[in-house]
Amino acid sequence: MVKFVELHKQITIMEEMLFYDRMQFAFTITFHYLFPQLTMGLSLIIVYFKWKYLKTKDEQYNHATHFWMKIFALNFAMGVVTGIPMEFQFGTNWAKFSELTGGIIGQTLAMEGMFSFFLESSFLGLFLFGEKLLGHKWHFVTGLLIMIGSWASGYLIIATHSWMQNPVGYEILENGKFVLNNFQALFLNPWLWPSYLHNQAASLVTSSFVVAGIGAFYILSNKNVSFGKLFLKTGVIFGLISSVIVAVPTGDLLAKNVVKYQPVTFAAMEGIFHTEKKGSEIVLIGQPNVKDKKLDNKIAVPNILSFLTYGNWDQEIKGLDQFEEDLHPTNISGLYYAYHIMVGLGTVFIGLMALSLFQLIRGKLFETKWLLWSLMFMMPFPYIANTTGWYTAELGRQPWLVYNLLRTSAGASPTVSSGNTLFTLLGFIGLYLLLGMLFLLLVGKIINKGPHNVELSTEKI
Repeated sequence: MVKFVELHKQITIMEEMLFYDRMQFAFTITFHYLFPQLTMGLSLIIVYFKWKYLKTKDEQYNHATHFWMKIFALNFAMGVVTGIPMEFQFGTNWAKFSELTGGIIGQTLAMEGMFSFFLESSFLGLFLFGEKLLGHKWHFVTGLLIMIGSWASGYLIIATHSWMQNPVGYEILENGKFVLNNFQALFLNPWLWPSYLHNQAASLVTSSFVVAGIGAFYILSNKNVSFGKLFLKTGVIFGLISSVIVAVPTGDLLAKNVVKYQPVTFAAMEGIFHTEKKGSEIVLIGQPNVKDKKLDNKIAVPNILSFLTYGNWDQEIKGLDQFEEDLHPTNISGLYYAYHIMVGLGTVFIGLMALSLFQLIRGKLFETKWLLWSLMFMMPFPYIANTTGWYTAELGRQPWLVYNLLRTSAGASPTVSSGNTLFTLLGFIGLYLLLGMLFLLLVGKIINKGPHNVELSTEKI
């Protein structure tokens, strides 16, 4: 009896440690990813503005380049500052995971650091301060290299994440360590490219809504109106294209990967508790009842999910009842809601951007105030969609760190107490809130000052 009580205490302590380890990492990565998603998308739009200046010699495009580069630089700095603690957490919170898988993920993360800290940082300085020295053509090249560095950094992070979702090109030694035996396989992972393109398109959605939203703000406030129209036009065009790409083909391909490689995750995402033999319905609204293994108050369309997934109206999709419970995602409700929020917002983005482009073509967008207000109001929502998208991926992989090979509980640091982790978590929350307020204050000052103190002609837009 005494041994049983002691064992129970040990299990409880380990569960508590694991909980705070996960909470700390979840908070830091959630806050951190608010910045790279804007950085990656905005880098492309900045390059576009500089290219347009070289093509047209219209100074408005160059002023726009410099305006957004200020926001980019501030955003990049915040991304670096908030990203560094996560690197340390691999050694503090997840020491066992790092020990066992470091031979694989250490390579991609090291390359990511090189692209982020060296390529991006070096050319960022040149882009910010070297225009007169370099000339406009080489200034454009430095901007292009910043974009390449930013997108390469994202690619290597996604490569790491994709290996955790679908491990390839590895072998496990007798001591339990993972080693890479096929470097090519790491970058040809079938999970990688759909995930990467989906992520980059989603980042471009965020930056497009920010650009369009600030443009709408300028028009509504009757301040920097010519720049407002340029930003709005650019944001709407980039926003519609990227919103569609997020859904089709990248989102569709990624969902089919989940069906193929993680069918239990797909069942939880869609709220399929019981296998449907003659085609699966797609749930529009519903609340997962994990206890009773059903969806409450659901509104669904029959057979649609089978058609979207397999191209067959009557194709069977396995439910959670086909898998052992210890293989189920550990937070089915959280996974279900994260996925449906992401999909729902993505649908809204397509509709709003399509309507905005329609009004732009008609020449009425700049006067349609309710649309301008809508674009301003929607600025935070791509951040929410991107965050819930990442939650979908991470919650879907649980209870594994490396899918089907290494459980999350086996990757935590056994020597760092839950009290220490909670203390540092509270510290991160306080510090990051201060950093967040400082960031918003500085961005607000940049936006208030505007791209240029002289209003330019609207005829060139």
